[in-house]
Amino acid sequence: MAAAAKPAKPAYELSGWERFKKDVVRDKWLYLLILPGMLFMLIFRYIPIFGNVIAFMDFNPYNMWNSTWVGFDQFIKLFNKPAFMQTFYNTLYISILKMVCGFPIPIILALMMNEMRNMQFKKVAQTLLYLPHFISWVVMAGLIMNFLDPSTGLVTALLKSITGKDLQVLTDKALFVPMLIITDIYKTMGWGTIIYFAALSGVDPQLYEAAEIDGARKWKQMINITLPAITPTIVIMLILNCNNIVNAGFDQIFMLYSALVYDVADIIDTYVYRIGIQKADYSFSTAAGMFKSVIALVMILIVNFVAKKTGNEGIW
Repeated sequence: MAAAAKPAKPAYELSGWERFKKDVVRDKWLYLLILPGMLFMLIFRYIPIFGNVIAFMDFNPYNMWNSTWVGFDQFIKLFNKPAFMQTFYNTLYISILKMVCGFPIPIILALMMNEMRNMQFKKVAQTLLYLPHFISWVVMAGLIMNFLDPSTGLVTALLKSITGKDLQVLTDKALFVPMLIITDIYKTMGWGTIIYFAALSGVDPQLYEAAEIDGARKWKQMINITLPAITPTIVIMLILNCNNIVNAGFDQIFMLYSALVYDVADIIDTYVYRIGIQKADYSFSTAAGMFKSVIALVMILIVNFVAKKTGNEGIW
């Protein structure tokens, strides 16, 4: 006589590994869908972490296994270099300016476009705002150079008509950083509104109807309903932006800067590229990159802690 089938365990009796296997069998196509992204993160994000070990070595690329361990000597050498301290200052300065000037722009745009009633104009405006995001910094840098060309540039001619001076924006230390901020805002502001549009779509329309009955105008509705509704999203985005406080924009700066503006435009990423790739000092450049990662980790921990202490949601 055949043995009776063993009854399946209730879900609460399953171990974590058993629940995971059950989920994989049930949702195998969903797991297959995320597999390419997981492989990308594994290959290009997690495996390279082990390469940080060369920051503690006098690394010899031709004889890696016999490279000398030097402990924190590379970091001591790093902090004793005036050039690195200048790049660290430039990185923080440019990053903070980009965040302070650029962070509110997508919020303001999303709030303004949320009030638009002409749907056709709204769709056209959204499309025009999104387009710069899909243009690579290589192409964007070429356009910027053309617009700012001292002799034929459209923007240069406009600035000359206003100031009466021939401005060399790409080689002028006083103008180069403002140019970086403005072009970065132009490229990213439209794409940033998508997240806030998603948050705005979750606001209950009945709240606006009730406020309108009570006599609240659009401004009051925005202050008392819309902004509080998207505040958790704003806090999360602020935390993620603080994680990028040491990412001043390698692609943008690398494409636009020159030796004439190194004093104000050289950041950690461009410094690591020159030292590590061009001069082949791999240990020193890895130490610089590792220092940058530690600063980013500390910043996101601090901002997440402050957000939770002030009654907002953190990212964990």
